[in-house]
Amino acid sequence: MSWSALPTATAPPSDTVTLDEAAGRATEAASWVEQNWATWLSVGLRIVLILVIALVLRHVIRRALTKLIERMNRSVQTVEGSALGGLLVNAERRRQRSEAIGSVLRSVTSFLILGTAALMMLGALNINLAPLLASAGVAGVALGFGARNLVTDFLSGVFMILEDQYGVGDTIDAGVASGEVIEVGLRVTKLRGEHGEIWYVRNGEVKRIGNLSQGWATAGVDVMVHPSEELERVRAVLEEVAGKMAKDDPWNERLWGPVEVLGLDSVLLESVTVRLSARTMPGQSTAVERELRWRVKRAFDEAGIRIIGTAPADPVGAPVTDPSAGVSAPSALASPTSPQSLAAAPIPPGPNLAK
Repeated sequence: MSWSALPTATAPPSDTVTLDEAAGRATEAASWVEQNWATWLSVGLRIVLILVIALVLRHVIRRALTKLIERMNRSVQTVEGSALGGLLVNAERRRQRSEAIGSVLRSVTSFLILGTAALMMLGALNINLAPLLASAGVAGVALGFGARNLVTDFLSGVFMILEDQYGVGDTIDAGVASGEVIEVGLRVTKLRGEHGEIWYVRNGEVKRIGNLSQGWATAGVDVMVHPSEELERVRAVLEEVAGKMAKDDPWNERLWGPVEVLGLDSVLLESVTVRLSARTMPGQSTAVERELRWRVKRAFDEAGIRIIGTAPADPVGAPVTDPSAGVSAPSALASPTSPQSLAAAPIPPGPNLAK
């Protein structure tokens, strides 16, 4: 009994893989790999080739953009070294603008190249891209509706930088706020107001821009004198003031043209207005106007020319009038005991009428 039971105990179980079965399975796997290795190799090489081309193209384009930005900065520095360039070019503004444009272009380039490469690699793996593109389209629409203000701010900032509407150092009026630009971003522009406050203005909220620092500015001063003054003498004094101011520092640099006496701007019974105008550096018109008014007032005082304000001045030496002269005399009827009041009183009834 013991010898007959031993072979039964040592016999292999029914689920054990035999050597022949393992060899068969290995043969099948090798056959399957042999049949599909060419496809795998082709797909792998295609993915590697797509990735390499995308990375090389991205590197080349980003390097070209970087060199273009550096060339723009070098040209700005060359112009800044000239006499006129020191007045017309703000190096920091141009540098920030060129860096912002380069950053946007590099980001857009990387997104387009790498995104296209990713889609091509998924297509090489025989993955159906239709559901992915549909989902991406739905997500883009939802994002556009949910973050439309952010998209508006970003696009407005991009076009603002590309069109060079304003830059660092410019004094602008953005409608919602005004002041000097201290930082330009794709979403928010920072302004420093007249009293030192900092305004954060979203680019999408700006509907119109008034740039007070581009090109040149105009300083205008109106001088009101008495009609009895000799106009030729007034013109001579104003021209003398203008000529002297154009030679003094620092006004000779802030004035980009002579101070011109344009002539009479208005003629009234109480006064005549003489208009002065000058072309100045951007942002210096207010300072030039204040200095010009100061010099005109001092020169007119020395020359004995009277400046008239909004209200006509009283003639020198006129007699002082009595303030009560225009008040009418009291009426006699106001007193009940006056003869006029007694005469106007009702006639009392007589004794016969009383009966």
